[in-house]
Order: sequence, then structure tokens, then C-alpha cells
Amino acid sequence: MRGVFITFEGVEGSGKSTQAKLLARNLERRGIGCILSREPGGTGIGESIRSVLLDPDNSSMDARTELFLYLASRNQHVREKVLPALREGRVVVLDRYAESSVAYQGGGRELGEKLVSRLNKFATAALKPDMTFLVDVPVAIGRRRKRTAELDRLEQERVEFHERVRNSYLRMARRAPKRIRLLDGTKPEEELEAEVRNMVDELLLKKGIGRR
Repeated sequence: MRGVFITFEGVEGSGKSTQAKLLARNLERRGIGCILSREPGGTGIGESIRSVLLDPDNSSMDARTELFLYLASRNQHVREKVLPALREGRVVVLDRYAESSVAYQGGGRELGEKLVSRLNKFATAALKPDMTFLVDVPVAIGRRRKRTAELDRLEQERVEFHERVRNSYLRMARRAPKRIRLLDGTKPEEELEAEVRNMVDELLLKKGIGRR
């Protein structure tokens, strides 16, 4: 039995990480086997790569180097953690996945969405999520939410970069509306949680996992 693969995407400060954690907690509470993980990271190798990618001291990193590091982390994550969990029939909840690279490196770094999509396919063994939640907020709102936090290398990028990232995400959502569910990240956290839970429950029923 194949499990269920759910991912969360969004610009910095969108609230996607919170929603991913809330969903995983809800599933665990109901006795539905799941794992919660993140990208970049999720494995020992991936977390080491994450520290390099997000370190503000690495401001001279070339865009292509950045892309290949994300792909390396993702490749390890999929093969070491995601695919085994899905083969066990578990629900896998990821905070970021392939669409992040399309948006950040393809759109934000202007390397090209099609190129990044092709490389993603190679790095992930063509594994696509059953459902992706794009928690969308205007860049200005996301940046205000991050104002008191210590910013990593990507978060420190100029507003124009983050606007390109958001626009790329929205293009993907328009191209795949059945899989990529667009959520209004300006809504209250509890309201968003309920929307996510309802959509996931419908998906689980279709996959043969009943409500509990």
C-alpha cells in the first residue's frame, strides 16, 4: 500500500511551517501514522547541507551552486526517508519540497522554471505529492512577520527576489489547481487549520484511510 504525500509551500513568513506541524499533530492524535519533515534537511546529510545553504556568511554563493545543493538534499531526503515511509503506507507531511526550488531558484534566481522542474524530476525519482498547500501572503506581510527573527541567507534577499518567488508559486498554482491548493495566509491560523484538515480528510478517504 502506498501512503499519502502532502507538502506545504509559501514565501517567507507565510505560516506554512505552522500549518504543516498542526496537520501532523492532528493526524498523530487520530492514530494515523505520519511523519513530519522539512527541506532542505530531513536527514543527517540534508541538515548539513541546510546549514551551508542558509548561512548568511555564504552570501557569495552562486545561484547554480545553491540549486544543486537543494537538489542534493532533496535527493537524499526522498530516498532515505520519504519513499520508505510511503512504502510503509504512512502519511508524509513535508515543509517545502520540489516547488520551492522552482519558485526560489527557477523564479527568484531566474534560472528558469522549466530547467529546475526537469532537474527536480531527476532528484526525486519523479515523485509528486498527492496534495500541495500553497499558503500565500503578500511579501510585505511575510517580511513583517519575520521582522523580529534572526534572518537566514534567503530571508535576507531583496524584496524583488521574494516577489519573483511569490509570482512563480502563483503560476504553479494556476497550472495545477487540483493538486496545488491555494490558501489565504492572511486568515487566522485556526481557520486555515480547519481548511487544511477538511481537504486532507477528503484525500485520505479517497486513498482508503477513513475518518477517525
